[in-house]
Amino acid sequence: MNNKIEEFKTAELKETKFVHPVKITYKQNGTQKVWEAVKSFDSVAILLFHKTKNAFLLVKQFRAPVFLNDKSKLCTYELCAGLVDKDKSLEQIVKEEVDEECGYNVPLEKIEKITSFYTNVGVSGGAQNLYYAEIDESMKIHEGGGIHDEEIDLMYLPIGEYKEFMYDESKAKTPGLLFSFLWFMENKLDEK
Repeated sequence: MNNKIEEFKTAELKETKFVHPVKITYKQNGTQKVWEAVKSFDSVAILLFHKTKNAFLLVKQFRAPVFLNDKSKLCTYELCAGLVDKDKSLEQIVKEEVDEECGYNVPLEKIEKITSFYTNVGVSGGAQNLYYAEIDESMKIHEGGGIHDEEIDLMYLPIGEYKEFMYDESKAKTPGLLFSFLWFMENKLDEK
């Protein structure tokens, strides 16, 4: 990925599309409390395992909030993922995201639910629904990369390199990605 980031600025958020800053007030055990939060969409993420390449298919992209906190991280390594912002089943949203971001047509019946968990619990508390699917080149329908102005690169991580990758702090990674590797090693490795 060749990223040239210029004119990086922050400003107060007034009109929002995907996140909504809120002030929360409540009483807990008789004590009045105040919290700042961001109301946002839940998400789906999917661990893709390419059977022929014996590798995980990851997405790599620039994430402005990560860059805001650490200018050395020009991109993050993630699972293929997307917001739950459509009136469709989670599996259908997963299927669409794999198509848009990675260029593979995965049949709905081949999409396996792993679990769901909450991310960024101190700020947004959104649920992430984690899935798994196996792919091969017979499912490839285009090059991927996202839609509209998304700039997503694809990366195949050979299965034998997963542990070194997990602990490489020079690479920005998401918790869902790390958890899915551990799930795979406990649940799928013997099948490979």
